[in-house]
This record gives sequence, structure tokens and C-alpha cells, in this order.
Amino acid sequence: MKLLTEDQVNSYKKNGFIVLDIFNEKEIDEISDEYNKIFGRHQKARTESTWKGEDWKKGKDNLEVKSIHAFQMHSSVFTRTILHDKLLDACEDVMGTPNVLLHHTKSHLKPPGTGSPFPMHQDYHYFPFKKDSMVAIFISLDKSEPENGGLCVYPGSHLLGPQEDKSETSEYHYLDLEKFPIEKAVPVNMERGQVVIFSYLLIHGSYDNISDRVRRMFLIQLMSAEDEPIKDVHNSPCQGMVLRGENVRKDANFDKRFVRGEL
Repeated sequence: MKLLTEDQVNSYKKNGFIVLDIFNEKEIDEISDEYNKIFGRHQKARTESTWKGEDWKKGKDNLEVKSIHAFQMHSSVFTRTILHDKLLDACEDVMGTPNVLLHHTKSHLKPPGTGSPFPMHQDYHYFPFKKDSMVAIFISLDKSEPENGGLCVYPGSHLLGPQEDKSETSEYHYLDLEKFPIEKAVPVNMERGQVVIFSYLLIHGSYDNISDRVRRMFLIQLMSAEDEPIKDVHNSPCQGMVLRGENVRKDANFDKRFVRGEL
């Protein structure tokens, strides 16, 4: 069912992202409570995205982002979240396809005062696709702004196509820090429970959390069933799960071929 107006879809096409109110308060309360329970059970959650490259944010030590991948494998609350009808309506509108597949999910938690920033990058370099159908969905479980490590973007930068990857490792990717400084990016301020959907070609990053407030987010990345991965990277639990429509390319050998990056 169509959810977005023509103006909203055109805004997404122009800017590469859109902020939406999708979930009601009861739903966000349930997601937030379950999020806390999972992180509580995993006190040794993987620490990642701690920026140590170049001299960016020089002088700041002990920065961290706590992350847990594949939340739908931890609780049915997050299975329901990725199957939320209004959310998938919005994704179908911006992706332009009725056939939507799951790529992966993960959750990032930026602790107060020590939450790490991350420089401007494109998700394309983590998992490139032939038709660039990939979108990211951030569900903000806290009010998000620059002070507590919120998201920032270069509006319209998805139209530039893939930019040169300047990283020296396959684990993290980032762009030219002089060409795309975080200081010139536009903050994406979000209220608790709001959702931002953006193209995986959109140049984006996030600030360090200098506040006394946590910043929690749940990330879902989706792909069109008509698209194909360029290489075999970032294989995740439930990858290829049909969330909307059908998998028009599925055949008897689909699973093995998809994992090998042959589709």
C-alpha cells in the first residue's frame, strides 16, 4: 500500500534520505525495552567503529560504539519490526519495487561521553550491488542530535555515485576527509521513535557523543529482489528473507549462488 506522498518521494529522490514517523508510542516502548534487555544480556557486546585512523578527533581516547548484529535472531520483537507494514510501505515507495529483501540488521549504542564518531562514508563500499537498490533504515530509540552522536549527511550526494574509498582496511570504509569533512555535513535531528530511510550511496557519518545521554539505534538494510550483489561480502543471518512481494530470481540453486556472490 502506498504510504508516502508524491512530494515525499520526490524529496527522497532529490536528497537521498527522508525522516518519517512510522511507529506509535506503544511500539517504540516495546522495541526500546527489548533493546535494553538484549544489551543487558550481552554486557560484552562487540565494540566497533572506534575511530583510530588519521588524526581525526585526535586527543580523544577510549571512544566506542557497542554493537550487536542480527537482532531478529535475539527476539521476535525485532522480527515484527522488520516486517512492520507501514515501514515496508515506505520502503517500497522509495525503492520503487514491490519485492523487498532483507540484507542485514544490527544495533549501535553510543554511550554518554565516550560514544565514537565515524567519518563520512557510503555503505556501498561494504556491500556493492549492481543496481544500487540498497537502502538503510535507522530507527532512533532516543532523541538524536549532534551532541549525543547523531547522524549527519551530505544531501543529494547519492546522485554522485560511488566515491573513492580512502580506507586502508576492509573492516571500515570512509571517503576523503578533506573533500567531505564532517563539519560541513547536515545534521539529521530525530525525535525518539522517528525513522530515517536513506540510499546506501548517500554520504553520511555520525558525531561523537559528548552529552550525558545515550544514543541507541536499530539499523535495517534492505535490497530489491531484482538487484544483484557485485561480490561476496557481508553475509548475515536471514539474508535474502522476503519481507515484501516475492523473490523473482529465486531458483533451486539460489541460496548457494547468492552466498557466493554469483547473483
